[in-house]
Amino acid sequence: MTLDLCSDPIELTRALVDIPSPSHHEEEIADAVEAALAALPVEVFRYGNTVCARTNFGRKSRIILAGHLDTVPLADNVPSRTLDGVMHGCGTVDMKSGLAVYLHAFAQLAGREDIKHDLTVIAYEAEEVADEYNGLRHLQQDHPEWLRGDLALLGEPSGAIIEAGCQGTIRLRVTARGTRAHSGRAWLGDNAAHRLAPVISNIANYRPRDAVDIDGLSYREGLNIVHLESGVATNTIPDEAWLFVNFRFAPDRSLEDAMAHVREVVGQHHGVDIEVDDACSAAKPGLSQPGAAALIQAVGGQVRPKFGWTDVARFSEMGTPAVNFGPGDPGYAHKKDEQVPLEQITQVSKALIAYLTT
Repeated sequence: MTLDLCSDPIELTRALVDIPSPSHHEEEIADAVEAALAALPVEVFRYGNTVCARTNFGRKSRIILAGHLDTVPLADNVPSRTLDGVMHGCGTVDMKSGLAVYLHAFAQLAGREDIKHDLTVIAYEAEEVADEYNGLRHLQQDHPEWLRGDLALLGEPSGAIIEAGCQGTIRLRVTARGTRAHSGRAWLGDNAAHRLAPVISNIANYRPRDAVDIDGLSYREGLNIVHLESGVATNTIPDEAWLFVNFRFAPDRSLEDAMAHVREVVGQHHGVDIEVDDACSAAKPGLSQPGAAALIQAVGGQVRPKFGWTDVARFSEMGTPAVNFGPGDPGYAHKKDEQVPLEQITQVSKALIAYLTT
């Protein structure tokens, strides 16, 4: 498929949605984006199925526009359809509408030598799967120069207002081991599920912080058991029990501090082991940076904290302030009836162009 990056962002969204691109199957859409960017007077770089482009006018500041190409698995919701001013389809909100807006803005401005900032656009693969496959992660590790800038915008759905920073996340696997036995002779066994009882109690009684002020935004935290498993048969004492506990922490904690805190809450218990299954840093909002302040002004001053983790954290780790700014309600992400209002695509596009040119 041939993409026209200068077409209306609504039409560009539709074109992107109609190219199926579930995670690990982004080659077709990456080819189309790369070909469209190669037609512009810019530097283009491809790494796997991650496609990057940038202007090099020597401006004093650089703005990065980033969004992922992949979606969750299709659910009979491609091609797209539009009904009553709303576009439906896999990827409409997460996040091909945001990516379309960013690609459109980049294409519109890339050839203008009077632009205020140099621009970088990054369309990356494998955001919806395990972090080890994330295209932005690999770019950060192997080609970090593409992530350096004065402000980064990520087109994740945010209701057409700025969601600044993001929570960090830690997921621990807590495993208890005992001895299997017939439940009629339970004294011959050691119930692994019972060994998890103090862990479950500690987490259930934990009271997370619910008002952490950073740059005038109030972040919340949460510590929850999100998966729990044990059992062999209805007449058998289980010899293993395990759970996942997920800690979502505010950006004032470093990853190391957050890890120490959640381990302290879980506690140390005989016969219970703890493994780190996943751990990602939080991102501070960085709203005091001049570039962020100008963006807030361009969108009418509306800004709120981001609850959840996004790739803005990667930019934050490198010292680049980053915010989430895209059309649509994130509550529709990953759903069969995924959708985005057309008016929000237009709204975000106009605000972004105004910010980049004013």
